[in-house]
Amino acid sequence: MTEDQQPAAQPAAEPTVQPADQPRTESHDPDFPETFLQFMRTGWRDDPLTVAPRPETPHYAKRRAALAEAFPGDTLVIPTGPEKTRANDTEYHFRPGSDFAYLTGDHDPDGVLILTPGGDAVLYTRQRSSRDNDEFFRSRDGELWVGRRHTLAEKATELGIETRPYADLPRALAECAPARTRVLRGLDPRVDRSVLIHEADRDRELAAAVSEAKLVKDEWEIAQLQEAIDATVRGFEDVARVLPADRPVSERLLEGVFGLRARHDGNDVGYSSIVGAGSHATILHWVRNHGRTTPGDLLLMDMGVEGNRLYTADVTRTVPVSGTFTPLQRQVYDIVHASQQAGMDAIRPGVKFRDVHLTCMRVLAEGLSDLGVLPVSPDEAMDPQSTVYRRWSLHGFGHMLGIDVHDCSAARKETYRDGALAEGYVLTVEPGLYFQPEDDLVPEELRGIGVRIEDDVLVTADGCVNLSAGLPHSSDQVEAWLASQREAGPRLPG
Repeated sequence: MTEDQQPAAQPAAEPTVQPADQPRTESHDPDFPETFLQFMRTGWRDDPLTVAPRPETPHYAKRRAALAEAFPGDTLVIPTGPEKTRANDTEYHFRPGSDFAYLTGDHDPDGVLILTPGGDAVLYTRQRSSRDNDEFFRSRDGELWVGRRHTLAEKATELGIETRPYADLPRALAECAPARTRVLRGLDPRVDRSVLIHEADRDRELAAAVSEAKLVKDEWEIAQLQEAIDATVRGFEDVARVLPADRPVSERLLEGVFGLRARHDGNDVGYSSIVGAGSHATILHWVRNHGRTTPGDLLLMDMGVEGNRLYTADVTRTVPVSGTFTPLQRQVYDIVHASQQAGMDAIRPGVKFRDVHLTCMRVLAEGLSDLGVLPVSPDEAMDPQSTVYRRWSLHGFGHMLGIDVHDCSAARKETYRDGALAEGYVLTVEPGLYFQPEDDLVPEELRGIGVRIEDDVLVTADGCVNLSAGLPHSSDQVEAWLASQREAGPRLPG
């Protein structure tokens, strides 16, 4: 059943959160004879970690206090989620829940933040295992397998928050009164099962409140985004330097070159990189990346570095593989560029998000008319009951950006999609035109051409600032930039 159809309450159930770390061993490893076990239990020195409060901890504390104040008298439960199985006994690289990380700065799995009605914040987390049991060498979660974990005290010092053992979490959740508790659901099924749903709307209000708090970025967040964007610019330069003008290369090679930059200069890529050569550029979320470039075709790359504090860039560039646009490619590119520029020119505090969209789409519709593919006038195409121009665009002009690539997604419609922009918002501006290879309603020479241009902009007091201006925009600038990068030659991150 859908979320809206959930009953007001569920039958009582015992908390199902795992009470303590359970050693996980590898099925293919040999058994441990007692002599070996006794030998492994002795002779270890216990070196403490040198930890200090992170400079950004006041930001997290301020966010927690504001969230607690928004729901006086309620207990708020925000989990990060467990590791997720990739195949059999291997896991995906863990990425913490965005809202949890936004409120705590903690990047470890299985953590749960509880904000009490009194305003106290407690982080329940798996602590370091002592050398008094065999977990540190027998379990694949042990320190000899995955490295040193923080003690509770070390994590409390670093994050500036009270910490308690994960084993105490079931008792804490069992004491939560359903009518006075809100849970950020869908992240940790064990937590979801442990706290009864009293009213689904209460939990949705919590998710919306966190998303709406993330709409305005403070100076520290803007700095984190700029670092990620600057690394992304370097990643695009790396790719341009290995992109041959005269012979094919695989999309996955280009994806890998950018991924190297992302891992070296940040935490990872912020999302699956889109590297679309030729007609693959017309597939909006092309992530298979098993094609090859062709001289004379376009190459669309939508990629972003996620920084070490999880704030991500989201940038798209479309370049001519040969180094020079054909006249038709240039015409399509210039339409998209004009649309993007019109959108950025329209952005300022108080302007409706939807109006920026309409500004960008108007330019696309007029450009499609100039190309001779629009079956009606631009005015008719822009009619809300028509929007036939969207056959060649499909998506909106952009989205909020931050600790998620599609940030603030749980915000209410009236504060986001139908709301007005405000100073401190960071959003993408990314119009595009896509002419599918199978589209019989466009001239043959247009089929297989896809162009998107995307930048990350900060709303300022009197307009906006393009944070990703380190990459070129216009068709002439793209050609000159690509030539200069190729002349510079490949480089290793350093």
